[in-house]
Amino acid sequence: MTRLKERIVGLIGAVGPIPVSEYMALCLFDPEHGYYTTREPFGAAGDFVTAPEISQMFGELVAVWLYQAWQRAGRPLPVTFAEIGPGRGTLMKDMLRTWSRLDPAFAAGASFAMIETSPRLTEIQKETLAGQSAALSWHQTIDTLQRQPLFIVGNELFDAVPIRQFVYVGAGWRERMVGLDDADKLHFFAGAGSVDPALLPPGAADTPQGAIVEVAPARSALMSAIAERIAGHGGAGLFIDYGHLEPGIGDTLQALRRHDHEDVLANPGEADLTAHVDFAALAASARAHGLEVELTTQGEFLLGMGLLERAGALGSKADDGARQAISDAVERLAGPDAMGELFKVMKIPPAAKTG
Repeated sequence: MTRLKERIVGLIGAVGPIPVSEYMALCLFDPEHGYYTTREPFGAAGDFVTAPEISQMFGELVAVWLYQAWQRAGRPLPVTFAEIGPGRGTLMKDMLRTWSRLDPAFAAGASFAMIETSPRLTEIQKETLAGQSAALSWHQTIDTLQRQPLFIVGNELFDAVPIRQFVYVGAGWRERMVGLDDADKLHFFAGAGSVDPALLPPGAADTPQGAIVEVAPARSALMSAIAERIAGHGGAGLFIDYGHLEPGIGDTLQALRRHDHEDVLANPGEADLTAHVDFAALAASARAHGLEVELTTQGEFLLGMGLLERAGALGSKADDGARQAISDAVERLAGPDAMGELFKVMKIPPAAKTG
């Protein structure tokens, strides 16, 4: 039993079952034993591989989109380009290299920010980005960013923000809780709390017993805070994650460890817990602030930004082995059977400053 599991079992023994959202938050962000606060989960040696780790092309194309958004906004200065949930810092490193080649004056004049809550990941990012000439700063929230136009990207950010789950039991929806069974082992239960029917997806009234719906007020609140900043000071946003474009019914909570799935309750703090992102809910949060939103798939986004052309340019200077690696990366990033369809992209085009 992990140390965190011992603590969770003790907590539940003392106060009773806890909501899925609280369990997820403890597993991921507990200061002493949380998954993101104690380890480096990314890459082949970790538990999962993100798009920036697959190929430099991903970061390059994201950088081009943000740069073009800045141009469409009138090239405002001063300006902040930020990444929220920056992992190891690979995406920012690729973006900084791209911007310095595209427009050295811009790269020298803009401010660049990393928004990261994990002290351990912050140190890893500083190692990754050591030697960069850009004006880089680290923040725990967007609240401490300078009040100026913000061009922000989040890749695989929202899937790790805790969700609430509700299970259809009897004649209504009850909050799904993590409690203890008769053998004092972690177990899912239907609690007493219910959900506002307005939050339920279409078709929820016709679901069978035991069906699960997921709502994510913490995700909506985070997107609302970002959207408020863009609406108030100008800027644009790009958010990439795995999930669905329309709300649905089903349990998407999963645990990933050593590139394989395992029981969500098995090893708290040792496995990555994620759930699919409801992009319709994120889009609604942004639109509530008067922002325009465009939704697409990762495959469509990358191909539209010139993935194949960039791959061809890289491959023209490479040997056969490197060309094959580039081709494989294109397939992983944009192929319909890989990340191309599962991962979705939410674009917030440039917003004019309102105050």
